[in-house]
Amino acid sequence: MSSHVGPPLLSTREKLPRAPRQARSLARRQKLLEAGRSLFSGKGYEATSIQEITSRARAAAGSFYLYFPSKRHLLVALMNELLQRLDGVSLSPQGGKNARASLPGFLATVFRVDLEYFGVIRAWQEATLTDKELGRMQAAIQAWTSARIRRVFQLLQRHPQARKNADVSTFAAMMDRHFWSLLARGSRMSPLDFDREVKTSADVIDRYLFRDPA
Repeated sequence: MSSHVGPPLLSTREKLPRAPRQARSLARRQKLLEAGRSLFSGKGYEATSIQEITSRARAAAGSFYLYFPSKRHLLVALMNELLQRLDGVSLSPQGGKNARASLPGFLATVFRVDLEYFGVIRAWQEATLTDKELGRMQAAIQAWTSARIRRVFQLLQRHPQARKNADVSTFAAMMDRHFWSLLARGSRMSPLDFDREVKTSADVIDRYLFRDPA
């Protein structure tokens, strides 16, 4: 039996429109999602209006509600997309004695999956500050991502130089919070600065999980 645990499926209590089936309708819905993702990245959640989203998608103003009951629901749909992308990332850094050396590259690969969604994460965190239902969803997301990080750290503990008494669970929860903060800031950072932050994160993990300097 597989031990894989998929991401939480986010859903709101809002009444949903009928799911599109025709290729043209699916394409229109995707354009609205792409427009929302772009605007959230540049303006944030509250400052982005549905009118701006439909205008960016070159869609009729009222057509938005054929696919989404609210801007909030579009944001949830984008977060579900992100979680599916994260779920597709392998959690196995290079094995054996090379696992430690491969850590910076492994982290860089994981974060590249999220590049298009940095602004979505920023908008999501903004929205969860005032929306209790979204806040509960974020708690479920972080429980899932923290468990995934803990699994990676457990794999790294098999390395000959690993600290066997490291508190992996607490450290995973701490790094999970750090990673979410970094992702939210990513849309406002240069690629070079972001890469430096990822390298620093890899150094922190290395110093905590392993006995000797790399």
